[in-house]
Amino acid sequence: MRLILKNNGTTALKLFSALAFILCMPGILNAQRNAKPGFVTYHVDLKKQELKFYWRDEQQQIFRNFANLKTWLEKRNIYLEFAMNGGMYNEQNGPQGLYIENKQTLNPIDLRKGKGNFYLKPNGIFYISNDLQAGVCVSEKFKHGNVKYATQSGPMLLIDGKMHPAFKKGSKNLNIRNGVGIIDKQHIVFVMSKQEINFYDFADYFRSLGCKNALYLDGHISKTFLPAENLLQTDGNFGVIIAVVSNKKSK
Repeated sequence: MRLILKNNGTTALKLFSALAFILCMPGILNAQRNAKPGFVTYHVDLKKQELKFYWRDEQQQIFRNFANLKTWLEKRNIYLEFAMNGGMYNEQNGPQGLYIENKQTLNPIDLRKGKGNFYLKPNGIFYISNDLQAGVCVSEKFKHGNVKYATQSGPMLLIDGKMHPAFKKGSKNLNIRNGVGIIDKQHIVFVMSKQEINFYDFADYFRSLGCKNALYLDGHISKTFLPAENLLQTDGNFGVIIAVVSNKKSK
């Protein structure tokens, strides 16, 4: 369908195209409308932004925090626009469970039973395919083919639109938390709570943003680097880092 106005057809066509795009993307509209001040909420469009996972440099040294990653990137004329710690890690700052970086599996999937949040089944995997499509799935359903990046964590927050069965409304299990949710295969939302929150309310926030699948990344050690909002948490000592990078320095 085309809408043409006399003497200004080009402008009208552009306006109509923009309107049609918005109407076709209800998930993004929901995410923008429902964002709340108690959370750091950051949206990624994989067709417009470059999302990468980092753990170690070429000397096999673990980055550990955003300051070290930022310095390393800037020496290569790459600039950090956003970063968040990307999942749980072991005592050696290695990934807890599956980790894939640039198509290479650097740590195997962990389907064992155990204690702690990671093993609060079902846990899950956040991944980016080689053709830049995003997903979050239950670990047991993950398929290794065509994957560029992946990190395993747990528990799942949302599974096909339903909340993790272990979460309880009004729970006193409060903590700072961060996680990732999928709006659609192209659009991702990262969230970190600004105050302590329970799993139920954290998962419910992702649901309010239009996510059907979402994954908990970590708790009290959660950090976010987002200079556009003057959020510069460059300290920390963790494992995997998820980052949006650019070859242009932000103003």
